[in-house]
Amino acid sequence: MSAALVESFGVAVRRLREQQGWSQEQLAEHSNLNRSYVGEIERGRVIPSIVTVRKLADALKLNTSGLLARCEELESQVLARRINLMAIAC
Repeated sequence: MSAALVESFGVAVRRLREQQGWSQEQLAEHSNLNRSYVGEIERGRVIPSIVTVRKLADALKLNTSGLLARCEELESQVLARRINLMAIAC
């Protein structure tokens, strides 16, 4: 469960960054984070602190809850796809 959350958060950050037309380096600059750390977040390899979540949300022009809501939406979509695949397999 927690691994899926971390992965969904990373995917949400990457999609929002791409919508801005930014590279990872540009997002890192706007959020005052290291570019390699942003990459690790997007790949779901690290669990960002709440302070980091806030920095990313601010950079992406969202509030913290808005960024987390995007993450939850992605989690729901992934779960729905898994359920559909399981139903097909049965």
